[in-house]
Amino acid sequence: MHRFLPSVGRATITSLALSLVALLPLESVAQTRPATRPAARPATAARPQARLVTTVEGISEYVLSNGLRVLLVPDQSKPTITVNITYLVGSRHEGYGESGMAHLLEHLVFKGTPRHPNIPQELTEHGSRPNGTTWYDRTNYFETVPATDVNLDWALDLEADRMVNSFIAKKDLESEFTVVRNEFEGGENSPFGVTLQRTMSTAYIWHGYGRSTIGSRSDLENVPIERLQAFYRKYYQPDNSVLVVAGKFDPTKTLRLIETKFGGIPKPVRSLANGNLLYPTYTAEPVQDGEREVTVRRVGDLQLILAAYHVPAGSHPDFAAVEVLGSVLGDNPSGRLYKALVDAKLAASVGAFAFQLKEPGLLFNYAQLRTDQSRDSARYALTWSLDNLASHPFTAEEVTRAKTDLLRDVELLLNNSERVGGELTEWAAMGDWRLLFLHRDRIEKVTPADVQRVAAAYLKPANRTIGMFQPTPTPDRATIPAVTDIAALIGDYKGRAAVAEGETFDPSPSNIDSRVTHFRLANGAEVTLLPKDTRGDRVVAQILLRQGTEASLMNKSTTASLAVAMLSRGTTSLTREQVQDSLSKLKANVNILGSGNNVIARIETTRPNLLPTLDLVAQQLRSPRFDAGEFAKLKQERLAGIEAGKSEPNVLASIALNRLLNPVAPGHLLYAASPDESIGYINAATLEEVRRFHAEYLGASHADLAVVGDFDPAETRDALTTLFGSWNSPQPFSRLVRVYRATDSASTSILTPDKAQAIYLSAQTIQLSDADPDYPAMLLANYMMGGGFLNSRLATRLRQRDGLSYGVGSGLSAQALDQYAIFQGFAIYAPQNADRVVTAFREELDRAVSDGFTQAEVGAAKAGYVQSRSQARANDSELLGMLVDRRFAGRTMTYDAKLDSDLAALTAAQVNAAIRKYLDPSKMIVVRAGDWNKAATP
Repeated sequence: MHRFLPSVGRATITSLALSLVALLPLESVAQTRPATRPAARPATAARPQARLVTTVEGISEYVLSNGLRVLLVPDQSKPTITVNITYLVGSRHEGYGESGMAHLLEHLVFKGTPRHPNIPQELTEHGSRPNGTTWYDRTNYFETVPATDVNLDWALDLEADRMVNSFIAKKDLESEFTVVRNEFEGGENSPFGVTLQRTMSTAYIWHGYGRSTIGSRSDLENVPIERLQAFYRKYYQPDNSVLVVAGKFDPTKTLRLIETKFGGIPKPVRSLANGNLLYPTYTAEPVQDGEREVTVRRVGDLQLILAAYHVPAGSHPDFAAVEVLGSVLGDNPSGRLYKALVDAKLAASVGAFAFQLKEPGLLFNYAQLRTDQSRDSARYALTWSLDNLASHPFTAEEVTRAKTDLLRDVELLLNNSERVGGELTEWAAMGDWRLLFLHRDRIEKVTPADVQRVAAAYLKPANRTIGMFQPTPTPDRATIPAVTDIAALIGDYKGRAAVAEGETFDPSPSNIDSRVTHFRLANGAEVTLLPKDTRGDRVVAQILLRQGTEASLMNKSTTASLAVAMLSRGTTSLTREQVQDSLSKLKANVNILGSGNNVIARIETTRPNLLPTLDLVAQQLRSPRFDAGEFAKLKQERLAGIEAGKSEPNVLASIALNRLLNPVAPGHLLYAASPDESIGYINAATLEEVRRFHAEYLGASHADLAVVGDFDPAETRDALTTLFGSWNSPQPFSRLVRVYRATDSASTSILTPDKAQAIYLSAQTIQLSDADPDYPAMLLANYMMGGGFLNSRLATRLRQRDGLSYGVGSGLSAQALDQYAIFQGFAIYAPQNADRVVTAFREELDRAVSDGFTQAEVGAAKAGYVQSRSQARANDSELLGMLVDRRFAGRTMTYDAKLDSDLAALTAAQVNAAIRKYLDPSKMIVVRAGDWNKAATP
């Protein structure tokens, strides 16, 4: 899958789309035979010793004799381990005919080895959160697992084994190529993604960054298996890889284990004769000699303008100032572009971001417009703002705000070892992982003069790509600096003190219950506190307000949604910009969302900043500004967002499915409005209605306030009492009762012209609650049917075997207080394969009902699913929501302990009896959306 910035793209494998590697130069390869490699050292040989290279801020680097670099990031506060191996090869290294090869190979590496023949099954059984991603400079594979010796041994063994022994079979390529093409088609559905790629391919004439990581359709469809095998042998080697282990582990013991697992892999003999020499990229993009322009014409409902400028590599000293420049330009609402275009009502939204890469990258500035806004006026305002920065110098306030935001993100990153374990991939690909800390240090030193200097050096019209080439009588060209010597740059850099360690936390339900404190405020608000020592003093909190009744909220959904959105746009004493600046200074991330009968404020910060952050959030909730200008902007943003989805298959299919599941009248909380209806509702909404809704409905009498992490319980209790204890709800609240209504076999087909990817959705309502005796069996049945990591019945059939879908699965959601549940299925696919997808989906559902699951399937699924539940409780943000849900349902974590116990005790007979009792494929609603005019695949 493509990952975009902000919707750009790293080719990323999600939990519903995985991959594999290969290696044999034979024309026909048996699936059970690995590629030919030099034999590993015999078990009796002396274990290779790792050499310590350096330690910076708690992260230690070692190197093995075969060239493998190892980074250890111990964190005893998080009961999980992340194993992440990065190969220093990406789409930048591909030649003609090889575009997309690094990403395709990423998919093939998941097809197994002789010792690990079914990797998706193993990933599921170990309760892992895995992924694989490909980017311009690197490819990585990682899995986060519960912190046990068995899981760590397995994860290291898996990565060592598939480095050298991965299968590569022609039949695997034939099935997986369709899946990758399906992923390619998903990117083709995105106007932003396509426009971005066309801009990059126009900006780069020769360099590999001008090619999409996912590659060209023709290369994906025609690449010979032998080329993939050679690519694998060349780049998947210990001297071209970096291994990261982060989380709860014993460093000494783990290092010995790494020596055992990886030390026996021989360092390759690299030579011209062997065809495996690793050359630095010597293709340098020439100085751009004039503005370029490209126009994409496709079906869509939102206009977009991109302006891209060549900038130095991510390791260059100038890049820190470039990143600050992008923040100053693109921030919402304080940025230069926001004020020039959104405030002036020339655009619906704007932004800026830079690609920080091994070689010189690009700085992007963009504006999104509704169809009734003038593209010429917006383009003029955008380019004028960028061309005239010299006459409007950057202020200390602007630069300080940008630096504060960027440094906050780095600090919050370092507080989470799992994120550190993944982020080190990017910096290692840039040249060295320590660049993360060096870049942070550089940002701290950036001055307004530095930002002005890089703007003058790189934001020149001749260095800009918007569209077609245009001759310029007097070119003003920018020279991009060469990549610096990373070794000399880093030297003996030591960094700062390591991030403060947290406690060893047991995520068992009994321990959580023993640590939790519940109490009620005078107005009825419920409070849940779970204090514990965390890495970097991290703390998360949630404020959940509940308001109104099903009857009182009739015809108020749009007003409620707009009212909630306005809470983040200033208080009576602070403007929206001042609120954002305050949150940045507090090192806090706050998201306020909700609609209808609830408002949720989610908070992430550190212990010293929790109380002032709570105070600021209370101001946002209780005393919003309701500025007329901000309200007008909000409506424009909402309208633009709705218009962007008017022709999108997933949007239209979701609306159709929700209408069939909830056949209610317009104005009801559950009513799914069409895009045109939503546009009408927003256009008709007034600021006075929004103000009145806030005054008449919001209060804390029915609220849940929860805090998990590093905080002082007594101080926090006093603060919550002061801030929310006297805020009474103006009106009564009653939850929305879900009433079971049996579904029929309704089938809906929606035509979405010119969309390369289609979507399948299906659903059946079930008379079941999550307290029923049959619930554990149905939960596990769904996990085997469409959950797990590409090891479910649906994924095995539609993706692994038939190669029809990149993303396929199912879900089961059950109410706690009502006899109401929904079983849902989904798949994305090429429109040409629509009939095959529907048939395969139905056949797998029928097979599950008629034949059931085997005891072996049930046993493997139980182990993996129970571990995944434990891992969820180890994540503070997930645990926070879990505690609130349990409290509202009148439960403690004893419910989770019993559910885990019931899951572990399930037999195949119990699971099969439950699925036959509740699941009826003949009553499944099916909704499809896509371009059915495309020719069928032969």
